[in-house]
Amino acid sequence: MADRRTSSRASGPRGRTGPGRPARPTAGRPARPAAAAPVRRRPRLTSRATVLVVVLAVLVVSYASSARAYLQQRSELDALRAEIDQRESAIADLEREMRRWQDPAFVQQEARELGYVMPGETSYVVLDEDGEPLEASSELADPDEVGDQEEPAFWEDAWASVVLAGRPPADDGTPPLTEIDPGTDGAPE
Repeated sequence: MADRRTSSRASGPRGRTGPGRPARPTAGRPARPAAAAPVRRRPRLTSRATVLVVVLAVLVVSYASSARAYLQQRSELDALRAEIDQRESAIADLEREMRRWQDPAFVQQEARELGYVMPGETSYVVLDEDGEPLEASSELADPDEVGDQEEPAFWEDAWASVVLAGRPPADDGTPPLTEIDPGTDGAPE
């Protein structure tokens, strides 16, 4: 036994190597080459890797939902800003209109368009052939261009019906009229 102690102390502790000390083979056993050592395969997905993947997935999902909410709020904010701009322009238009109504000349012009006249003035309304007032945008024709339209005498219409009764139109295969059209002179079409 004494031999063993001295030989183990001389070779150093088994399996340990210190800085600067190479690993020496133990007495009686030859050193194994590194390639001949059995390689122990580690599983591709360890429990640590699984936990890391799960944590990353949770983070991605939470950031994605937060990003979606952020983008939705940005679009709502843009829509509200556009609405604010639209309302501010409407307010500016109304303020401009209010300043116009404080001008006496503008008020007088608007009153004249509604048909009001100043004290001492006389208002005339021009009527068309149907008796309806003409609109301000209408233009009157020159009386020299219109000419006189004389109504035909009543006997001319009566004589035309006598002539028509004496010479009826040739039968062209059209059925007789069942109603009289008030816009025609009574002659069939």
